[in-house]
Amino acid sequence: MAKKPKILPSIQWLEPRVRAMRVISLLCFFSLLGLLCAYYLVIADLHGARPWVILLIELVPLLLLAPGMIIGSPRGHSWMCFVVNLYFIKGALAAFDPNRQLFGLLEMGASLAVFCSALLYVRWRFQLNRRLAGEGEISVA
Repeated sequence: MAKKPKILPSIQWLEPRVRAMRVISLLCFFSLLGLLCAYYLVIADLHGARPWVILLIELVPLLLLAPGMIIGSPRGHSWMCFVVNLYFIKGALAAFDPNRQLFGLLEMGASLAVFCSALLYVRWRFQLNRRLAGEGEISVA
């Protein structure tokens, strides 16, 4: 039995969506960074601990992937989908603490937004790359 070819969306449909998801994923990424910075430097009561040390530890995974996000690498965006799950889990744990409930919900929302936008960017970027390479064309024999 012959394998049915997958039909890719048109280039005109993919290009604006790729651009939009890239912008949205960057905005969500920087909003997550800003949320973490604002919380640990201004709001959090760390009981004498140095806030910049804890913030630096929190930001290391995001800062490692920042160059890939900024240049628009699909691979960097796909790795961000894995890493941002840690922040979602951390936000879910914080949401159960009444003192950090709002921060936990905001962190969960920001990490979910980063995950969804980066995932859609990767999917549509690879489809666009395949379409630009000539794949998905319907050939009449």
